[in-house]
Order: sequence, then structure tokens, then C-alpha cells
Amino acid sequence: MTRQSTRHILMIEPVDAGYNPETAETNDYQIDVHEPAEIVAAKYLSEFRGFRDALVEAGVFVTTVQGPRTSPDALFPNWFSTHDDGLVIYPMLTPNRRAERLPALIQVLTDRYGMKADMTVHENGGRALESTGSLVLDRVNNIAYCGLSARTDEGLARDWCEKLGYELVVFNTQDHRGKPVYHTDLVIWIGTDIAGICPGAIDENDRERVLASLKKHREVVEFNNDQLKSFCGNALEVRGADDAFMFAVSQQAYDTLNAVQMAALQKHYTKIITAKIPTIETYGGGSARCMLQELF
Repeated sequence: MTRQSTRHILMIEPVDAGYNPETAETNDYQIDVHEPAEIVAAKYLSEFRGFRDALVEAGVFVTTVQGPRTSPDALFPNWFSTHDDGLVIYPMLTPNRRAERLPALIQVLTDRYGMKADMTVHENGGRALESTGSLVLDRVNNIAYCGLSARTDEGLARDWCEKLGYELVVFNTQDHRGKPVYHTDLVIWIGTDIAGICPGAIDENDRERVLASLKKHREVVEFNNDQLKSFCGNALEVRGADDAFMFAVSQQAYDTLNAVQMAALQKHYTKIITAKIPTIETYGGGSARCMLQELF
């Protein structure tokens, strides 16, 4: 039986990372504070290693690969996903994100999993589907939750679901500036018995349908739009020693949780793994879940 979460995580160590002007048009959470590039890169590396070490200390297996210099967002590995029946490679919206696809890593992953689908040809037509950023997966029940944006093409999401045997739950979102939230994994996270969602970011015509789908299989914790801006939705269930269920989230997000939300998490997770990653969140506009790619 397919499991919702895994103990093995891949992380891409950043090299010369920082603000990415190519992605800024679609990511309203990126903020350029204009610090010297070498200082930003050093902070990225320190925060990355602190998060990695916290995961390892908690009993999670972490495989680390060094990223390319040409891709400031390489530490967010949104270009592939692994499944019981193979590897999927995804089309990315911007050129410097496409450069994140390291041939040597693709070969290792293909040798391990086999190639299920390579969808990168769609980049030629300007269409994107950015892996587990675009598709938040209920792996147990084969449901893919999909918030539409410039980085998430509905037609490609439907093609993906047909290839992998998933039901698609598609919806529209709106961020604090009135634009689509760039990735679904800021709005929803899904664990084995619990899920989190920001209903206020989902179009009111779609909201109840999405909530009903989540509630059919899990306890649902709701968070608000301010918490979304603090990356409460960008979290991931991981497993530690003896397959213990744990929850990985940034310190900024953790600090915004209220008592009800915290009680729900503590009911389902033996440990909440937190990391201080403020530079990555500010310049990169992504958080904890964006940095973690599951290896099943």
C-alpha cells in the first residue's frame, strides 16, 4: 500500500543563492532586501544546513546534492517527484529553474525508479507544472490538489492525473495582492491522518468543494491568510526512527500557530521539527516544504 509520507528526503544545497528576478513576477512572497549577494548566499547556506541538521537529528534520512550556480532557487527541488511506479520530470516556467535539472541526478533517480513520465517538452509552449509545488498529493487515496497559476497548467495537471491514476481537485486561489498563489503547497499540506488548508486563499466558488474533499479522509486544520504569508501551509509530514510521524515547518510559521492548531498537530505528531530560515523565506519566497523532496 502506498504511504503518504517517507523517511527519506532529498535536499539541494544552495550555491550563490538568493533573490530570483525571473520568478518574481509570479511569486508575491519574494522580497529583495538588497543585502550584498555574498552575505545573502552565506545566510542561505547556513539556514539550509541548520534545517538539514535538524531533520537528521530527528531521525530523518537526508540525501544532499549540491545545486548549480546558475539557479538561485535550486534549493527548492520542484522539478521532479518519485512514485511507486517511477520518476516524473516536470516543465518549469522560467529558464533558470529549468537549469536546476542536474543530468547526473536525473540518471541516479532514473536508475532507482525508472522513468514514468518526462513532461519537459511542454516548456516549448510556455506551459508549466512544477511538481509537488503545483500538485499537493493525497498519495493514499490518489487525489491531486491543484491551485491554478502561471506555474500550474490545468491541462498538464489533467494529463499527469491520467498517467498516474489520480483524481484531480482543481481550484483557483488569490494571494494578498490579488494574484494566484504561485504554488498549491503554500495553501495545503497533507499528512497521513491530518491536513492543513487556508480556505481564505481559495476562491469562494471552489472553497467548500476542496474542504469537503480533504475532510472526507482526514482531520482538517484551517489557517488564515496572515498565517499563509508566514508559510504555515508550506509544511511536510516526515518520518523518523521506528516510522514515527513528525511535522517539518519553519520557525516563522510555527510561531504563528494558535493553541487549537498546535493541539491538533501534537495529537498526530511525535515531534514538530522547526528551522529558522528567514533569509530563504524572504528572498526566495518559499519555505520548509519547498526545500524537501520526498524519496519513496
